[in-house]
Amino acid sequence: MSLPSPPGGAAVRVLVFHGSAAPGDESPVVDAAIAAIEAIGRSGPAAERFAVTATDDPAVFTDARRLGRFHAVAFVTGGGDVLDAEQEAGLEAYMEAGGGFLGLHDAARAEPYSSWFTGLIGARPKDEDPPAAQRATVEVGDRRHPATKDLPLEWKRPDRWLNWETNPSGGVHTVARVRESTYRPGAGANGWDHPVSWCRDYDGGRSFYTGMGGTPDAYDETDFRAHLRGALLWTTRLARADCKATITAHYKAERVTRPNQPGQNDRIGEPHGLVTAPDGTVFTIGRGGADSSRPVVTDWNDPDVGKGRGEIHVHDPRTKESTLAGAVTVFGNKGGGGELVKNEEGLLGIELDPRFEDNGWVYLHYTPHARINRDTHMGERYVSRFTYDKGTRKLAMDSEKVLLKWPVQIHSCCHAGGGMTWDSRGNLYIATGDNNSSGFSEGYAGNNPQPNFKGVSFADARRTAGNTNNLNGKILRIHPEPDGTYTLPEGNLFTGREPDEGGGRTRGEIYVMGVRNPARIFVDKKTDILYAGWVGPDASRPSTTWGPAKYDTFAAITHASNRGWPYCMGNNQPYRDRNLPDPAKPLGWYDCRNLRNESPNNDGLVKIPPAEPNTIWYSPQGGGIDYPRDANGVPSYETSEQRQLLPWLKGGGQATMNGPVHRHDPAGAGPGAWPAYWDGKWFVGDFYDGEQPRHAVLTDPKTVGKGGLPVHAESLRKIVPVGDDGIKNLMDWKFAPDGSLYVLDYGRGFFTSDAKSALWRVTYTGGEATPAAGDLARKARR
Repeated sequence: MSLPSPPGGAAVRVLVFHGSAAPGDESPVVDAAIAAIEAIGRSGPAAERFAVTATDDPAVFTDARRLGRFHAVAFVTGGGDVLDAEQEAGLEAYMEAGGGFLGLHDAARAEPYSSWFTGLIGARPKDEDPPAAQRATVEVGDRRHPATKDLPLEWKRPDRWLNWETNPSGGVHTVARVRESTYRPGAGANGWDHPVSWCRDYDGGRSFYTGMGGTPDAYDETDFRAHLRGALLWTTRLARADCKATITAHYKAERVTRPNQPGQNDRIGEPHGLVTAPDGTVFTIGRGGADSSRPVVTDWNDPDVGKGRGEIHVHDPRTKESTLAGAVTVFGNKGGGGELVKNEEGLLGIELDPRFEDNGWVYLHYTPHARINRDTHMGERYVSRFTYDKGTRKLAMDSEKVLLKWPVQIHSCCHAGGGMTWDSRGNLYIATGDNNSSGFSEGYAGNNPQPNFKGVSFADARRTAGNTNNLNGKILRIHPEPDGTYTLPEGNLFTGREPDEGGGRTRGEIYVMGVRNPARIFVDKKTDILYAGWVGPDASRPSTTWGPAKYDTFAAITHASNRGWPYCMGNNQPYRDRNLPDPAKPLGWYDCRNLRNESPNNDGLVKIPPAEPNTIWYSPQGGGIDYPRDANGVPSYETSEQRQLLPWLKGGGQATMNGPVHRHDPAGAGPGAWPAYWDGKWFVGDFYDGEQPRHAVLTDPKTVGKGGLPVHAESLRKIVPVGDDGIKNLMDWKFAPDGSLYVLDYGRGFFTSDAKSALWRVTYTGGEATPAAGDLARKARR
């Protein structure tokens, strides 16, 4: 069989087949669908118009000459075994010749005994008879396909919603999902990932299916007709579209670093961060731990207590070799807590100067061992600039210029933070943890003022994250200058010169306060929105006495703000206050909109900025947990009353690893570049790979930064593969200039490196959009 040849000046034709095996009169849906497709074909720009022929005669599929005149076939059928073997073979031959197929709603019930037709459709309905039409919200995740690019992000409409025997996502390219929380899906519910429209290149042709269109009224909707128009533009070869972008078989994850040699961190250190250079070189850092052959000194009387080596490795994608570029001596080789059994200090972050190609400047965020005080158990955190020599592929360790330093307590673990990132204006953002113990508050708000070592509190995050005069528990924003100093950009949370009670109670470097342990941050330079994630406290369940369970948090941050810790979490869910003389006695609930830092360990402002709601939060109970609130805005914290606003999320061990926002660059894209489909999607993940997040999410530009929930999420667990032989412990992930994704796997222990510690590269192998440009039914449009 041959189909109309490009560029094909003759009319583009669509065959609408409405044959049905069901007895009785034809469904009114059929007439409505035919009328809508005919109207679509007559309207719009001349280059998008097509002629429509409708038939219920399956013999058309055995007339190769007649069938070959059509650019696409649309199935509008009540289902059943409507084609005999010869007729189905004719449809197969049509697709193999490069034909297009559009299936509408009940078409998924046609040819129930044909595995080939199941593949053509993509999934079969679970329901014998779907429920009556219900209004629901459709999440339109593909913002580029002609069938969805002009639809609302959240498309509210009535239809008869089908449940699927097997979820097709990953085997097809899903362009839209229906949100089950907005209607009653019945016993066959598919869960948070409930595809409703999808497409795929199939058996030589193109197949698009939508589970919508189950009522006659659907075909009168302007948006639904736009949906059908886009689907027909692609299936008829009038337009190109990428229907491969989320099919998991089109992605390849490869480990690109070999294991270290015994007793050495020669190829990768204890993985803690990565950044890519414009030429594709990947810089990775090791926090400071070593393998089991290295001794760990835990005696505070020993000058080498906690001494480790924070290593910088470079990976050359051309030679595929990783080499050691330099190292800093850090406090961070295990150790922490009074017994030095745990320590999160060390080499914590790396960034390259925006003009790295010209100046070779590399910025490191670390805890120098030379600056610890073994008597007071205090240290300093540095952000320093070093110069990299491209010829030798080494950092000049004697080139250090210290931009910024501040004190940290190192008596009790944890929460060092560490990530860094740049915005489009050359401002450097630095994430710092709250430098607070995880204990002494029953796993709820870290606000116990009592424990201290030599007068320095280590269990009261109001001393740090909630303190306007302390650089811990913050995201700082500075503008590095060529001479190794920095200036303060306008728009930070404080100027450092506020007319406050007594003066000197704020730090002008603070852009965001009230974060617990932000390990990874990212600024989307197209929008300059800051994306951050931080690890929550340890309580596994909510408490009606103390407040919410542990919430790990992601936030899209559009302005200087207070994100709430240790007063409030999630969407402004407050904790209980506690103070001396008896920190075990709960006081009043914090007022998230009118916060006061009345800790005896506070040397900043008493009246602090209000807490702002965050974008994503999750606990072992699920994602976006919320409760009824009383007249004062205090949630009930009763598990029986909780509701789940983000059903695609669930926690457990929980350790957020914020990722990038993908931006597609056709000019720089290499052969493994992720496709344009992902453009604008925010990657959120977790260190752990159980039921933790590893998703790409879409936010609504109208509500982002204002506490608006993500409108859409899709799993990356099969693309960025989980499991012991995959990327089990995700530590960092960044897109390279060539469009491929680099991912760090921490390894299988803690505070060490092992044979599983590795840098991975995830590439796309699906190829270009279809049909090929030369196969369009008409010459390239516009």
